[in-house]
Amino acid sequence: MAEGAKKAPAESGGDSNSAVSASERGVAPIKSQYLTTKEQFHQFLEAKGEKLQQESEAGDPDGNDLAEPRAKRIRLEDGQAEDGQAAEPGQQPQAQKRARGQNKSRPHLKPTHYDKTRLCPSLIQESAAKCVFGDRCRFLHDVSRYLETKPADLGPRCVLFETFGRCPYGVTCRFAGAHLGPEGQNLVQEELASDWAHRQPVRNSLNKALQQQLRKRKIRFERAELALRQLSQGQLPGPSLAGAVLEATTAEGTPGQSDCGAQQAPAGPDAGCSPSRPVQTCGPLTDEDVVRLRPCEKKRLDISGKLYLAPLTTCGNLPFRRICKRFGADVTCGEMAVCTNLLQGQMSEWALLKRHQCEDIFGVQLEGAFPDTMTRCAELLGRTIEVDFVDINVGCPIDLVYKKGGGCALMNRSAKFQQIVRGMSQVLDVPLTVKLRTGVQERVQLAHRLLPELRDWGAALVTLHGRSREQRYTKLADWEYIAQCAKAASPMPLFGNGDILSYEDANHALKTGVAGVMIARGALLKPWLFTEIKEQRHWDISSSERLDILRDFTSYGLEHWGSDTQGVEKTRRFLLEWLSFLCRYVPVGLLERLPQRVNERPPYYLGRDYLETLMASQQAADWIRISEMLLGPVPPGFVFLPKHKANAYK
Repeated sequence: MAEGAKKAPAESGGDSNSAVSASERGVAPIKSQYLTTKEQFHQFLEAKGEKLQQESEAGDPDGNDLAEPRAKRIRLEDGQAEDGQAAEPGQQPQAQKRARGQNKSRPHLKPTHYDKTRLCPSLIQESAAKCVFGDRCRFLHDVSRYLETKPADLGPRCVLFETFGRCPYGVTCRFAGAHLGPEGQNLVQEELASDWAHRQPVRNSLNKALQQQLRKRKIRFERAELALRQLSQGQLPGPSLAGAVLEATTAEGTPGQSDCGAQQAPAGPDAGCSPSRPVQTCGPLTDEDVVRLRPCEKKRLDISGKLYLAPLTTCGNLPFRRICKRFGADVTCGEMAVCTNLLQGQMSEWALLKRHQCEDIFGVQLEGAFPDTMTRCAELLGRTIEVDFVDINVGCPIDLVYKKGGGCALMNRSAKFQQIVRGMSQVLDVPLTVKLRTGVQERVQLAHRLLPELRDWGAALVTLHGRSREQRYTKLADWEYIAQCAKAASPMPLFGNGDILSYEDANHALKTGVAGVMIARGALLKPWLFTEIKEQRHWDISSSERLDILRDFTSYGLEHWGSDTQGVEKTRRFLLEWLSFLCRYVPVGLLERLPQRVNERPPYYLGRDYLETLMASQQAADWIRISEMLLGPVPPGFVFLPKHKANAYK
């Protein structure tokens, strides 16, 4: 393979589409012997590492490159037909739409779409009770009939059965052959299953009792209501307000007591307002249910010098965080959760709060635009889940959030922003943190003015992304401004974020005076970056090692989302989203200059083996091919378009 890679530039000769020069601005500097052209790159992948196909055998007869995404084709002028000829006089010109990410006209099918015949949950769970819907149930109740139409197994090993001793998906598991008996019964490894019976690898799940109370609005928020009432009257949180909260909660009962008469729910996945929950009789006896903690008594968030994995929408899921924890991430945070959706009891939003047992320092990030919903949500989370801190998202740049007054818009709504921070800080018993950008407009920086105020409002820590909303991810992060903000925020710790893709970048960032660094896209491109920073070295990781990382991700995904068809396709979808970032990584051994920069686009190159070349492809069809190596063939009609579109390259 390496020999074929070295011959590629010579074969291109003086072609106008010759290999990109490594010295070109904005392009990753790859050694010349690995550079190639786009045509040869795709020919090599189609040939699966064998001899390059003849030019006449590749491509369509019209010369169109079918591997090129639709977004790259030349946009036709108005009145011009698809073939370049003028349209008929009576024919309306067809609007040419570009394929875009960010959920705009995105072809997405729900995972349930691929499972046309679904078995009744009462049979999957092997429950002794009959189906509660009876004859009205729309699911299949005949197991033998289901097995006749069920697709073939995707592999001989079931991760859930091997890890936990029992697969809860039974016959619907896409790896059911590993744990089905001769009569179709679900086998159990008794010893292994008993070991996991009282262990809880994932916490912060939403139970049905709490969900019903949220939907029926039976949860009362005494602490939040009192704090909001004081804020509306211009009384800022302090000793007087703390005394008022204490007096009110002592007189009226336990804060947050619901109409159903349940006491304050303990943290954990079974938390809620179930009156039948037994009293906890172990652990230290405290008076936190009567006397609220003062700000000086709150648990402190001491993470200075630690590596902080940023909350990443879509890609920052629980399986991905487990991968990063394995490589050395110290602090993790869940994906952005919308506070109004949490207050409505939406299961999909509460799933973003789940915490794995390996996440020893874990927080959740909330997005909202108004003090009432954010303060109530903070009280709810402080009462029902286990977290070490709660983060406010003031850095989200997307229009859907910004136009509603959330995300970056809060930087220009200082009155509401102040009420949100003060209110949430008052009702939380864990530290409150804030994630900011430099500002909304590129040339109007706001962070240095907000940081001293955030310190006085009650924020325990602030993370600053060195770009404005207008910049999104274009241009480099402004670390000189981050250094200025670190001085303005003192003694409150400030973490810096932006363009960290190597241990040199992290070392340079720490010299600015920040308390630590937050890593976002760098972790998506190379999750082993945490190991590189801690060991102060460049890791020339092989393609087989990278494939093992993806294999571990799929195993974690099947544990998290399930091993039935729906769980497999969810795992595939998030794997493909991650591959849309992983393909931008250039192996260390191929670079002329170290380190790789996050804003340098990789040119077309042939790797040191076929798998390394395949992982460098930026075509969705090749990402799907990688997913099929790990999760089996995709269902008929499967399509994928990445949610996030790269716009960070010059």
